[in-house]
Amino acid sequence: MSIGQTLADARTKAGLTVEQVSEVTRIRQPLVEAIERDDFAACGGDFYARGHIRSFAKAIDADPEPLLAEYDARFGSGPVPSPTVIFEPERVKPERRMAPNWTAAMAAAVVAVVGFVAFQVFSGKDDDKGSTATATSTPPPPATQAAPVPPPPPPPAQEVVAQAPVDVKVRIDAVTSSTWASVTNSAGKEVFDGVIAKGKGQEFTDPTQLKVVLGNGPAARLNVNGKDLGPASTKDHVVRFTFKPGDPQQG
Repeated sequence: MSIGQTLADARTKAGLTVEQVSEVTRIRQPLVEAIERDDFAACGGDFYARGHIRSFAKAIDADPEPLLAEYDARFGSGPVPSPTVIFEPERVKPERRMAPNWTAAMAAAVVAVVGFVAFQVFSGKDDDKGSTATATSTPPPPATQAAPVPPPPPPPAQEVVAQAPVDVKVRIDAVTSSTWASVTNSAGKEVFDGVIAKGKGQEFTDPTQLKVVLGNGPAARLNVNGKDLGPASTKDHVVRFTFKPGDPQQG
């Protein structure tokens, strides 16, 4: 079986269309079809052809090494260059969070405290002067009996607040057919990249966030933080999600 026939057969078994492989690998759809026909002329040379074969094979969970060896034997015209990341499927990068400016906050707090102390000192001196002047000019008022102070009302009963989940948990089940999936954790590490066969499932956990890409959304069923979200999609094939702790929302 040739290189193109091997890739086409593996793609069909993975339940992916040419359009889905094109979107996952960023290889143009006509070029994907040409590779499946063993037509590598449009790849632009051995370097790019090897990269397309490697990316294509990885997207459908096939071993690229035997295919690359066959390409070198049949079509190759030079030494094999080292792999480059330009042919890797899309990797979702984690959002960068800015650290709070604690230095500015502490400086503002110190200024506020110093201002408050100075205000209290000068206010106390003015109050003492006013009290002395009043004592020399008027006699003290007669003593009056203080009115009784009613007791404070009892504090309201504390409401029990349900603690939100501390982790995000995602389960992917391939229901109607197999599907390619990619899962990236909050540290930006890809924890899964492959095909989930029909009738099988995979479960993932992270303290803060999980990013999910599915190549065949209508075939997959999602359960997030214990909540069944149903099919991942009703019409789009390649879908992307970002899930965090709490009540999940698709999208």
